Amino acid sequence: MKLSELADLAEIRGDAELSGIASDNRKIAPGDLFAAVPGEHVHGARFAMDAVQRGAAAVLTDPTGASLVDSGVPLAIADPVAPMIGEASARIFGHPSAQLTSFAVTGTNGKTTTTFMIDEILARLGRTRGLIGTVTLRIAGDDVSAELTTPQPADLQRLLARLRDAGGTELVMEVSSHALSQGRTDPVRFTVAGFTNLTQDHLDFHHTLEDYFAAKATLFEENKSERAVIWTDDPWGARLADRHPTARWVGRNPRPGPGWLVSGGQSFTLTEQGGAEQTGEPGGVAGGESSDTRRTFSCHTDLPGDFNVANAALAAAMVLAADLEVGEEELAAALAEISPAVPGRMEVVSESPRVVVDFAHNAEALELAITSLRETCPGRIITVTGSAGDRDRGKRPIMGRVVAENSDVFYLTDDDPHGEDPAVIRADIAAGVSGPCRLVEIGDRARAIAAAIAEAGPDDTVFIAGRGHEQVQDMAGTPVELDDRVEARRALGEKTDD
Repeated sequence: MKLSELADLAEIRGDAELSGIASDNRKIAPGDLFAAVPGEHVHGARFAMDAVQRGAAAVLTDPTGASLVDSGVPLAIADPVAPMIGEASARIFGHPSAQLTSFAVTGTNGKTTTTFMIDEILARLGRTRGLIGTVTLRIAGDDVSAELTTPQPADLQRLLARLRDAGGTELVMEVSSHALSQGRTDPVRFTVAGFTNLTQDHLDFHHTLEDYFAAKATLFEENKSERAVIWTDDPWGARLADRHPTARWVGRNPRPGPGWLVSGGQSFTLTEQGGAEQTGEPGGVAGGESSDTRRTFSCHTDLPGDFNVANAALAAAMVLAADLEVGEEELAAALAEISPAVPGRMEVVSESPRVVVDFAHNAEALELAITSLRETCPGRIITVTGSAGDRDRGKRPIMGRVVAENSDVFYLTDDDPHGEDPAVIRADIAAGVSGPCRLVEIGDRARAIAAAIAEAGPDDTVFIAGRGHEQVQDMAGTPVELDDRVEARRALGEKTDD
């Protein structure tokens, strides 16, 4: 397309043929529009001429950025520029999201697992998918490197175009509160949006739980999603559902309106409830059944814990809400087993002692994970965790209390300190510890993991939480290779040798 076709979004100076768009000058391809936005320390337009030398055909920026670009370079000038990038990118790539059935999952805990579950269901249905999230960025079966849970707008649209061009039919995404606040998914309108839960986290960014909830809730506005499925056993989910009466609810506690009632444990059933009047409307009953026709699906997940039953039920209900053109028997078969392998999410590294690595990094996630492990642990629970630096300090003592209340031994260690003093972080956590749980403080995470595994008996469970799949630890800006699973296997090997 031509640069002049963005005239309704920005002031155009000059013209150029555009074949793509990128916001990183190092990723420019010939014919790209370079999107240059003001950064925290430097304006992106300072890299504009490098982008032009790499083949950029034009620059999209704000008035300040325009003053940093040599005359003669075609410009699109918008103030502010950031909100324009998503729409410009979508136009350049031909609005790829409009040609995909798309699923977006938000919430504090469970986003990654739920998206993996949706992806697994779609795989069983023979669909060609894209999966974008914290752990994996996979487009039509190919893994792609990623830096953020939700990519920046230009990168997202490029990925969606790649998925469409590869014959993709569905997109499954984690959508973080940061991404929603920054408009990173705009102008995508998802087919189905799902909500897992909300607990205290990211208050360094959002400041209050109300602000955090408000950011999550924007995903369910009409311009961002067509339909909604909400886990309403969570109080924030119930509140969100009250705001959106046409949304489909899913939970163990029935509610008015269209939804799915969950009953059972790891083997559970989804039973359709009411809502015939919403037939054909966003969030209405899939397929337009009458209120006296209640479909029931038998489902199972091997992933431990009632929270994973909730994740599986939400994933199944979201697929059902999408009204995919598949038969009932095919759907039933696809929903029968929802047990994907999710890296760093309740990942079992060994059985005796049982060693489990998980991403749980806030109080509620830790409590849910540890209590689920307690149900099948004949010995002690030995928990290894810490908390990230330069993040919400208020959650640290709560995490310490929850870990101590639910564990027999607590190895307090470092997570990603970033620029903060690790000893201060550990002290904040330790301030919440009380009771009979034995506290052992070892800042070096690899040593803490090794010590916990060394003391574990064959019936004990060592729960290593906080980092999950992550492989690099940020120590005052210095990247240090550290994978909890690798360290656990090393410690297990040394234990066997002894």
